[in-house]
Amino acid sequence: MTQPLVIDRLKRRRVPVNLRQSGNSDARILISTRVRKSPWWHLSKQAGAWAYTTYNHVYHPRAYILPEDGGLIEEYRYLTNHVTMWDVACERQIQVKGPDAAEFVNLLITRDVEKVLPPMTARYVILCNQFGGIINDPVLLRVAEDEFWFSISDSDVLLWAQGVNSSAGYDVEINEIDVAPVQIQGPKSAALMEKMFGPQIREIPYYGLTRGTLRGHDVTISRTGFSAEMGFEIYLHDATIHADDVWPYILEQGEEFNLRVIAPSHVRRLEAGILSYGQDMDIENNPYEVRLGWQVDLTKTRFIGKDALAAIKERGVQQRLVGLRLGGDPIVWYNESFYPVLSAEDGEHLGYITSAFWSPNLQSNIALAVMPKSHWRRGTRLKVMLPASGLVDAEVVRVPFVDPTKERPKSRL
Repeated sequence: MTQPLVIDRLKRRRVPVNLRQSGNSDARILISTRVRKSPWWHLSKQAGAWAYTTYNHVYHPRAYILPEDGGLIEEYRYLTNHVTMWDVACERQIQVKGPDAAEFVNLLITRDVEKVLPPMTARYVILCNQFGGIINDPVLLRVAEDEFWFSISDSDVLLWAQGVNSSAGYDVEINEIDVAPVQIQGPKSAALMEKMFGPQIREIPYYGLTRGTLRGHDVTISRTGFSAEMGFEIYLHDATIHADDVWPYILEQGEEFNLRVIAPSHVRRLEAGILSYGQDMDIENNPYEVRLGWQVDLTKTRFIGKDALAAIKERGVQQRLVGLRLGGDPIVWYNESFYPVLSAEDGEHLGYITSAFWSPNLQSNIALAVMPKSHWRRGTRLKVMLPASGLVDAEVVRVPFVDPTKERPKSRL
């Protein structure tokens, strides 16, 4: 079956998604000086990282446990039963600091800084361009009244912010800083963090911040994470210098809690309906197409993309990300291609899957898929073409797939 490169019921993109089912490759990734090695690079290698991608121009570990030992599903088991540490220095930190910092940041994001982000808190936010296209979906940390850190997803926020301010003229400095996070995620994360930082760590609210030291080195700590499990991020200051002192210490402290270094769990983030920039959305998507309309505060006086987003909301969108539950052999590795989604009645190509994995929680394959408005309704029957299983049955279901109210990460410590 030939997959069309343009799907009639979806909007036309300026740069089409490559829908050829080209699969994986045994080609080796080139390690070079053109792509940054994080402060944790050599330490994650020592911990067993064997597969990498590039993210924000940084080498990013994507697998530690070998497939014959359980692979990504075994990493998921450690995350959901114990405590895990992730090298996420690829979340490069873009600092906005100065007298106009709050006003400038408010221009960049679609939420209202003064409503949702007092000092020493963090929030998930999005940045849009003047057409309403999503530029980035970072976690934004307000570490002081006049200082913010964008902990970014996979696009160049530094260049965007500096470009905007080259004509906007706000009194701020915009720089990348040498701060690199590790994520500590899993049900035993609070116990490990308490051991390292004291009982006050349990007082941090969900998306709250605090300051501390680890091995005498300054850190900023947030109660956040990409896992939808209980978790924290430790942002090490001057990370290039101090990484070798901090990483082994965390491993040592975590031994009694069965700490394991793993990759960010895309199995668990998919269960939680957390999006991956560049995979589930990009600059050609607006927030309403990818279930992020709740992020857009049109009552704000001004932000980049406001007029375009107001118009998009008024006329509605014709495509959206939906959740699918599907058959076939368990999907236990990252999908190498955007899998085709077809009509169950006549085999018409309707959309494509952006992310797919086996869900241990649901004991089935789950996926996010770009679908036309005609096929959003829950319970809609579809077909999906999988490389290993062929044509399988699928059904539109609720997103998030698991723990929709986020009781796990928000629970009391």
